[in-house]
Amino acid sequence: MGGGIAQVVAASGRRVSLHDPLPGAVERGIDAMRRSLVRLAEKAGGNPEETLARITPVDDLIPADLLIEAITEDAPAKEDLFRRADAALPGEAILASNTSSIPITSLAAVTSRPDRVIGMHFFNPVPVSKLVEVIRAVQTSDATAAAVIELVRELGKAPAEARDFPGFVSNRILMPFINEAAYALMEDIAEAEAIDTIAKLGFAHPLGPLALADLIGLDTCVAIMEVLHRGLGDPKYAPCPLLRQYVQAGRLGRKSGRGFYEY
Repeated sequence: MGGGIAQVVAASGRRVSLHDPLPGAVERGIDAMRRSLVRLAEKAGGNPEETLARITPVDDLIPADLLIEAITEDAPAKEDLFRRADAALPGEAILASNTSSIPITSLAAVTSRPDRVIGMHFFNPVPVSKLVEVIRAVQTSDATAAAVIELVRELGKAPAEARDFPGFVSNRILMPFINEAAYALMEDIAEAEAIDTIAKLGFAHPLGPLALADLIGLDTCVAIMEVLHRGLGDPKYAPCPLLRQYVQAGRLGRKSGRGFYEY
């Protein structure tokens, strides 16, 4: 997600500093961007190397006009990052999170600029998915929201505003759908391929819910559902036991080579 966001921002003509503390992560991200840009250039033209030249790997947070955070779905880790970003970036900078479920209000509260904190929830794969869910914290100013919505449009994306409730809109709807598909598999109602085929052909979805969960990451799905469960207090949001079991087994989806399917 971080690499995809960096790619679309750089493709808009802006300079991007890319940081990830995991060894080799930035290099892998840039390689993935190069492959994506080459594919896009074959269809619509453009110079991949020109876009990549606007992306600079950095060793830590540095001054910038905008931070877009795309780390793991873990509230304490995100809060720590926002504290560090608040100290590292100039006071007028906007701090945005790509979180798909963690309250933006709680991230804003750990900074000295809560009015300049907002959610920018991109969708995977970022270069081709048009939607960006824009989530205002309780503290987010009108000026911050307007600036981010304008930026989203300049990136060639479609902004959709949502209030800061657990899961926002997208995952409030999507995660129970994925969870029920996991229950259908666990209860042996149908095989994974049949469940996904029914969703694709019956609901005109490009991916079935189990294949989509593999793309998102089963650990991420469980983390989002736990946020929904805690935040809304409704047992219907509790993760399916099969999802938890797969995560415990290291079957995380595409990124680990196996989830509901093998890759």
